[in-house]
Amino acid sequence: MLVNVIGMGYIGLPTALMMASHGVNVIGTDYNKKLIEQLQTTGKVFEEKGLSELFDEARRKGIRFSDQYQKADIYIVSVPTPYLKKSRKIDPKYVIAACKSVLEICADGAILVVESTISPGTIDHCVRPLIGERRVHLAHAPERIIPGNMLQELIHNSRTIGADDPETAETVKDLYASFCKGEIVLTNIRTAEMSKVVENTFRDINIAFANELTKICHEAGMDVYEVIRIANRHPRVNILNPGPGVGGHCISVDPWFLVGDFPNLTPLIHAARNVNDSMPEYVYKRIREIMTEKDIEDFSRVGLYGLTYKEDVDDTRESPTLQLLDILRHKHADKMPLVYDPFIKTDMVQNQVHNLSDFLSNTDLVVIMVGHSELKNQPELLNGKAVLDTRNVIFTEDVYRL
Repeated sequence: MLVNVIGMGYIGLPTALMMASHGVNVIGTDYNKKLIEQLQTTGKVFEEKGLSELFDEARRKGIRFSDQYQKADIYIVSVPTPYLKKSRKIDPKYVIAACKSVLEICADGAILVVESTISPGTIDHCVRPLIGERRVHLAHAPERIIPGNMLQELIHNSRTIGADDPETAETVKDLYASFCKGEIVLTNIRTAEMSKVVENTFRDINIAFANELTKICHEAGMDVYEVIRIANRHPRVNILNPGPGVGGHCISVDPWFLVGDFPNLTPLIHAARNVNDSMPEYVYKRIREIMTEKDIEDFSRVGLYGLTYKEDVDDTRESPTLQLLDILRHKHADKMPLVYDPFIKTDMVQNQVHNLSDFLSNTDLVVIMVGHSELKNQPELLNGKAVLDTRNVIFTEDVYRL
């Protein structure tokens, strides 16, 4: 059996490597020829704990990479699924393009698995019509991993597989069971689509509640973290942490799929998205308050620590820092802050520096946008600085919270 994994990004590559390292015959495909060349040589495409070792093991087991689709028994489509900002609906163009390319080469009886996160009904509306009368079996196996802990979650998280018939479902289950130790649940395709979107939407709503509490507590002069700590001692309460916004390609995107498809039925989900999207603007207001209190007049003396959307990864998708920088460009284009992130090695934004010492020596106010271990493990480096800690990870003197 040959498996062709389509899309060698944050999800497709670890999935292909994991399968190959567990004895599955795998070819990884991506239209990006430069990326494929990297995979065929160094294998270094993004930072992730344990990924280099997994790559070496997969290469020993015979994984191959190509910019051409292959004739295979099973195809796993793992390509981006952005949303259309105007309509809030999913933009399925990458999924459609990948599936079309698969159908141009696959044999009858092949299984086409969409692993990309999609809105409920996407396979029925966008993929099934492409197949027509061909005997190609469809399945949906939504990914459930997070950067920074991908490999552990690939192995231990439960998985959901939706398929049209039990035989297809069992075949796909056996493939994922080659490495997955978590429970593998079988259902229909639309339920699998919905369950993944619902998981991320639930978290988005919970974070929005925490962020709204932050604003209330700041207005009322209370410590939101103490409030949440005490409230979470109740056995049926689990409030997540507030933060400067919600990033990544899942929690900040997937709820819009439901808002776009069901605009009259999702006022709560829509409100939660608006709350979380408002947080970079709220961070800007807190920066202004602290600058006034500390007599800091120049935004170029402010430093934003962290460009990624979460700690100890190099993933900047939907990063709250990038959203904050957009706000600052409109308000203070001539006096932009310094920016530093230990995981981003090349210039990505204006006034970016690549040395922590240079960053700290040229700032009076440090805004911690990401709680990277580098700074968490050396809080003494911030002594003498005003600090706005949006992640609640630093506990030295003169630290402000959201």
